[in-house]
Amino acid sequence: MNSILTRQLALRYLRGKRTANIVPILSRISMTAIAVSAAAMIILFSVLNGFTDLVSDLYKAFYPQIKITAAKGKFFALDPKQVAAVQKVEGLAGITMVLEDNVLLTGNDETKVAILKGIDEQYLKVNEVKPYVIEGTDSVAISPAPTALLGLQLANEMGLDITNAFSSLVLHYPNAKSSNLALNPMSAFQTLQLKPDGVFQVQDEFDSKYILAPLPLVQELMQTEGQYSSVELKLASNTNADRVKRELSEQLGSGYTVATRFEQNKTLYMVMKSEKWAVFAILVLVLLIASFNMVGALTMLVLEKQKDMAILKAMGAEPSTIRNIFLAEGLLWALTGGAIGLLVGALISFGQQHFHWIKMQGNFIIEAYPVSMQWTDFLLILGTILFVGLLAAWYPAVKAQKAQVQLRSN
Repeated sequence: MNSILTRQLALRYLRGKRTANIVPILSRISMTAIAVSAAAMIILFSVLNGFTDLVSDLYKAFYPQIKITAAKGKFFALDPKQVAAVQKVEGLAGITMVLEDNVLLTGNDETKVAILKGIDEQYLKVNEVKPYVIEGTDSVAISPAPTALLGLQLANEMGLDITNAFSSLVLHYPNAKSSNLALNPMSAFQTLQLKPDGVFQVQDEFDSKYILAPLPLVQELMQTEGQYSSVELKLASNTNADRVKRELSEQLGSGYTVATRFEQNKTLYMVMKSEKWAVFAILVLVLLIASFNMVGALTMLVLEKQKDMAILKAMGAEPSTIRNIFLAEGLLWALTGGAIGLLVGALISFGQQHFHWIKMQGNFIIEAYPVSMQWTDFLLILGTILFVGLLAAWYPAVKAQKAQVQLRSN
């Protein structure tokens, strides 16, 4: 009975009287402030989610889901038993061998240090580079002429044109077996000439320094036949990366390091997560400031409803019932404002997602601000609003519970 009475009175107070009384006006202002805060939260969260998804997609091109490297040293060799052990792990969808190191790049009177990555036939199936190839072919070949894929910025800096049959780049790598440097200084370096056959555009971090070339040629250049710098793995859908990591670590032993995509670039992912929580903390502070108006409005409502409280007490209502009425009223204000704000924020986010209203400034890889709505954000924001509403209603509700009121008779 008490819960029904509490709910009915709270709903009645929510509607308010159609009079010039200030309480309904203050309650509407309180709900508006909460609605604005809720809309701002869901919009900003959705934009941050969009940027997180965008960056994660970009890094998929050069950061595999699982990467195996040597615990010590640059390069390592895998015997057939180790390769078989890796392939037996459940949940693998692809495996590729990679050899990667810095090289000196020369061409068209330009010199630059770049990262040469030797790849096999499976590399472009394991790592998502193909969608970012904007010109030329999306593969590398040994014959009839050795070819390479390279980043757009690197190609521009070196003045390379993939449509020009005479355009080429020359790679130099230290010759570890050289013994006659004094007599023949040119023997200090191994040399490999490649024809640029494709250009990719991912982001500056990759576009300005990466070259992809056939693995056998890179092994010959670096004099590391049968050796690799990493083994990169692609997982089947719905496969737990941490489980695969544990199994691989057990199979390979302490001589190898197994890292998930998150661990390969932990700093970036931690920064993106911390940004979202920093925004959340700032908006919660704004919400708390907005809730002060609710405290004032509920306090005035308590003063206005002195007669109602006296009637309820005369009818036998407990002080806790009086308190619960105003607690429910505060939660209703918060829930109404929060629901309106979330709806407005969701509509704005949906519009940005599909119609690209707000454009990115400058030369960026996407046209408009990315948006990605997540249901967990809606639950988090709604829970936060209800908690703040409960805090704001607590003082007026306790004050109403302790108030000494009585009916007057003539």
